[in-house]
Amino acid sequence: MYLAKRLALSSLLLVGVVFLTGCPQQETISRINSDPGSYRNKEVGIAGNVTDSYGVLGNGAYEIDDGTGKIWVVTTRGVPSRGSKVGAKGKVYTGLSFGGRSFGTVLQESDRQVKGK
Repeated sequence: MYLAKRLALSSLLLVGVVFLTGCPQQETISRINSDPGSYRNKEVGIAGNVTDSYGVLGNGAYEIDDGTGKIWVVTTRGVPSRGSKVGAKGKVYTGLSFGGRSFGTVLQESDRQVKGK
């Protein structure tokens, strides 16, 4: 009985550690925009509403507003529609050009969750 409880607790602890280390740090867009250098090449998570989006042949960019600020997200997996609630994770880059347009600070998307409008 004692061994079963100890094994269950150890398993739960291990799953918790794996889960927490696998998730990127969620940040507000205002924090990222105020000091983009400290987030450069680090994976972060953001969430908000899509305010603008442009896509061509599966590539594109969309802008997320989380209430604290806005940031462009570049993707190679198509873009969500305007008004969608989106959670995105990826790496932060500065000075990115895409489709002949320059973007200051952007998030290069590695994963996304769309919750609809």
